[in-house]
Amino acid sequence: MSRLVAVLRPEPGNSATIARAQALGLETLSLPLFAVEPLPWTAPDPADFDALMLTSANALRWAGPAIDLLRALPVVAVGKATAAAARTAGFNVMRVGNRDAAALLAIADAAGLRHLLHLGGEESMVSPGGLIRESIPVYASIALPIAEPMLIPLIDSIALVHSPRAGARLAGLLDAAGLARDRIIIAALSEAVAAATGSGWHAMVTAPRPSDEMLLETVAAIARSD
Repeated sequence: MSRLVAVLRPEPGNSATIARAQALGLETLSLPLFAVEPLPWTAPDPADFDALMLTSANALRWAGPAIDLLRALPVVAVGKATAAAARTAGFNVMRVGNRDAAALLAIADAAGLRHLLHLGGEESMVSPGGLIRESIPVYASIALPIAEPMLIPLIDSIALVHSPRAGARLAGLLDAAGLARDRIIIAALSEAVAAATGSGWHAMVTAPRPSDEMLLETVAAIARSD
């Protein structure tokens, strides 16, 4: 009997992950812990920057029409999915990192960039300093109410964790409900996500690269192994 795969990320990513998982023959549970909402913001003068730094495709999805004022800036992006979203939105993608914001900054530095504008989520902004001249949150993740009965199906499942904040909240919800962590396998998008999720789980696996596709390939290899 295969393990249920629980998808915790907000929409529209939740539905996309569900579809990918089901295409692999995995049984899924949709349990988003957060909902994403746009924030009001004003685009700065693009002449003050030499590139736009994006750490999530959500920045493009939720930025609204003000993003059009920055289209002349080349993009440095974390992950292939963010880079693909930037290209679809009409941006020239200059560099792509395959790990996290720190690794992307090293790539940007090597490319000779010195003044980056970072657009991202309110809870995961990279503070200004060094190469980052300004950081502007353009969306926020709002915690959704999760009643204890909604957590019961997670027992003996594989929980997909896409962000450090989701990992920390999952652990807190289970502890508050008195549900055992050691009955759940965690599949984390990255080492940073795994660290935020904590210890005490039945097992923990991490995607070899931080992409939804690689995470699901990892999960598919273990979902039917028990």
